[in-house]
Amino acid sequence: MPGEKELNAALFDQLTIIERIERRAEKGDLNDVKEEIEILKKEINRKLYQEPPLTTK
Repeated sequence: MPGEKELNAALFDQLTIIERIERRAEKGDLNDVKEEIEILKKEINRKLYQEPPLTTK
């Protein structure tokens, strides 16, 4: 199980994602919101499938 430091880092990352989407939504352009979500999904996938992996089996 991850330690407190790792959990805090994950939570801060999630807050950052929400704040980025909120900024786009406040501008009122749904296409901007969708574009931001797609960018974030690509960033998350890069982290999930990075080489070498964060942990070893």
